[in-house]
Amino acid sequence: MRRLLILLLPLLLTACARDSATYYVDKGSNQHTLSVRRQQDYFWNDNVRVTLVATRLPDCQRQIPLGDMLVDEVDLEVFAQPENRWSLRNGAQVWQVESQTCALVGEGGPVAGEKVGTFKVDANNKLVFEEVAAPTAPAPAPAPPAQ
Repeated sequence: MRRLLILLLPLLLTACARDSATYYVDKGSNQHTLSVRRQQDYFWNDNVRVTLVATRLPDCQRQIPLGDMLVDEVDLEVFAQPENRWSLRNGAQVWQVESQTCALVGEGGPVAGEKVGTFKVDANNKLVFEEVAAPTAPAPAPAPPAQ
């Protein structure tokens, strides 16, 4: 019986969600990032622990627990503000974070800033960061006909 339990143990851990996704604030560099990790301890648990890792090297790097969310419903919108301030929103819950010192500076309140993307679970059950598409420039006005 003991051997059977030992053999089945890896199967119990394989269905657990344990992944992360990263938003690169400074494109082309991993020195300034916001990363979200989700961790499900047991496959029968519907919730995951969600943690934000704010990084601005060499000055700071800090884990900020965001609490529990449903395993397949991690959906964190990210809004950028001036001076390295960020709003993250999941439903009605809002967190205010700054990456100058990598700290949580508030919870609740309105979302501020321009949306830059969303941390979400994709069709393959993987956590990804989906950036907001850059606005397209309007087409130039046609030249007036020659007279």
